[in-house]
Amino acid sequence: MQVVVSDKGQITLPQALRRQMGIEPGSRLEIDSMSDGSLRVRALTRGAEGLAGLLHRPGRPAVSLEAMDEGIAAAVAARDARARRKDSPLTGE
Repeated sequence: MQVVVSDKGQITLPQALRRQMGIEPGSRLEIDSMSDGSLRVRALTRGAEGLAGLLHRPGRPAVSLEAMDEGIAAAVAARDARARRKDSPLTGE
């Protein structure tokens, strides 16, 4: 695949390649110069700032950090209780 470098040093990635790689406006690419004179281009995954709103569900209220912490603590306690019952010599399992 060939692309042309503009006067400003910019290239345009073909649409098919952008779709295949999930490259959208604002995406970040890492370009490395290889010892053989070639370039390696990698599409970087989004950072934490790109995750904002990812779990938003229209019509559902937002969940507070405290509620999330309570839910996590309850799930851990339930898993711990199940593990203790399974390992208990009194249950015969």
